[in-house]
Amino acid sequence: METKLPPASTPTSPSSPGLSPVPPPDKVDGFSRRSLRRARPRRSHSSSQFRYQSNQQELTPLPLLKDVPASELHELLSRKLAQCGVMFDFLDCVADLKGKEVKRAALNELVECVGSTRGVLIEPVYPDIIRMISVNIFRTLPPSENPEFDPEEDEPNLEPSWPHLQLVYEFFLRFLESPDFQPSVAKRYVDQKFVLMLLELFDSEDPREREYLKTILHRVYGKFLGLRAYIRKQCSHIFLRFIYELEHFNGVAELLEILGSIINGFALPLKTEHKQFLVRVLIPLHSVKSLSVFHAQLAYCVVQFLEKDATLTEHVIRGLLKYWPKTCTQKEVMFLGEMEEILDVIEPSQFVKIQEPLFKQVARCVSSPHFQVAERALYFWNNEYILSLIEDNCHTVLPAVFGTLYQVSKEHWNQTLLRTIVSLIYNVLKTFMEMNGKLFDELTASYKLEKQQCLVSLCSCQVPGHPRPAPHCLLQSCSHVLPGSSRRPGSVRSYGKAWRSYGYAGYRGPKGPKRPPSSGLHPRWPPVGVRARDPLEGEELNSELSVPPSPLLPRGPERHTPTPGLARAGLEGSLPGPAWAAFAMGRGGEMVVLATELSGLCGRTRPGQA
Repeated sequence: METKLPPASTPTSPSSPGLSPVPPPDKVDGFSRRSLRRARPRRSHSSSQFRYQSNQQELTPLPLLKDVPASELHELLSRKLAQCGVMFDFLDCVADLKGKEVKRAALNELVECVGSTRGVLIEPVYPDIIRMISVNIFRTLPPSENPEFDPEEDEPNLEPSWPHLQLVYEFFLRFLESPDFQPSVAKRYVDQKFVLMLLELFDSEDPREREYLKTILHRVYGKFLGLRAYIRKQCSHIFLRFIYELEHFNGVAELLEILGSIINGFALPLKTEHKQFLVRVLIPLHSVKSLSVFHAQLAYCVVQFLEKDATLTEHVIRGLLKYWPKTCTQKEVMFLGEMEEILDVIEPSQFVKIQEPLFKQVARCVSSPHFQVAERALYFWNNEYILSLIEDNCHTVLPAVFGTLYQVSKEHWNQTLLRTIVSLIYNVLKTFMEMNGKLFDELTASYKLEKQQCLVSLCSCQVPGHPRPAPHCLLQSCSHVLPGSSRRPGSVRSYGKAWRSYGYAGYRGPKGPKRPPSSGLHPRWPPVGVRARDPLEGEELNSELSVPPSPLLPRGPERHTPTPGLARAGLEGSLPGPAWAAFAMGRGGEMVVLATELSGLCGRTRPGQA
């Protein structure tokens, strides 16, 4: 028997069973050719579009509810509810105008009937009512057209079907508030699934819809006792997902406003569940980028917790200090405002526990380069209750902020705003002086002594390759970086770079062909800023700050021997104020001393003069 084989040149059809299909040409090399694909037309996203029914019957007006006898009222009510369950496409403004008007009139009649007529809400109409509400409001929300949507700056996308949707929400709200409403009957239909879909609608960009949802959810929380724990749990899940996953949810402010009312009604003592909600959900909410959208509602919830249980104060304040913003001054101002609201309700016994870390942070805010942050922090002393707490604990609060207040009053960068900040600081210092004058004098003396020691002290570290210590940077901390060099003094090359930055290009190190200039300083000497003795003349030289000489001053020619009679520049004694000095070589080899804000020393020294 002959076996018939299929032709080799015939390609296998993709639908042939048992045989692998031939790959398309754009998949042969394993890479998709995107240029060959046709670009899909962009669809206009709208929640109404996905609910539109193309093959629908034309609506006809029904008799008015007030014109029919009572025996036919409920039947007509059910027919009108079914009529209101028909959806229309609001993207097309001229389509189905008659049907849209019929539905709008029916919804208006239902709203008026439920709000004014007694005995209309009987048990058989409950499923029809919940069905009509669910069909109209529950839908998939469209994705945002702007991925970087900012609620404070960008305009929200409004719901196209709002002319009907508003009337449905109004009917739902009056249905819940009606005297004839029976929660025992409605709980069969308003269940956990219904509540979950209601919470998902809070992500709508339309603020009008979120406002209705806020009021409706609050009514549901009050009417259905069995759903309260579930609502709180789902709100917690929404917040946690917003903090750690999505970072975007439009209805956070509305949900927090509802929770503020709920927290206000908590029974005492607070349950562990409520305390965990504060610590694990509300406090981390301060870390999100869009805090300004809902900060007022969040601060209200936090304060409500503290009014219920004062022992939570320490956890709250330490949590806020943990999430304190470092770079966003707008958030920092909001944190200061919330902290003042917390201090308004704090107990004196709780204030003692957090006063030190709190006022250290306040001191950092006072020293902020942004004037609004500094100004907002200084306003703490305008609060009478906070001022009384500070007065009772002056020995702890005053040392934490005194150094910062004194420094900012002298050295604020913005001279235009300096008067405003300084006037506030002087008021604070005056208040401290009146509280405890003895402690104020002690802190003033210790602060001046510390600044004086910092100005004239030497750094204890030893530079490699040099027998003498490196100069102190005369600031709060010493970075040990040589003047003119970005490197730390780990080698003689760093000194060479420092000398060359002063204009001595001929320096090449201790073994190089050239020696240092004629100032008497050489590689065995530390650079400018060190008190040392000239080995050639035996005179003491005392240069203060490691500041390069002014380029406006002339320098003399380089000499291989030091100039006889090099002047002494002595900065002995106490320096009560901030001081700085720079040294340069003059034409004749003398050292020119430039000084500002030095008491008793300002000018030049000539050869042979002290």
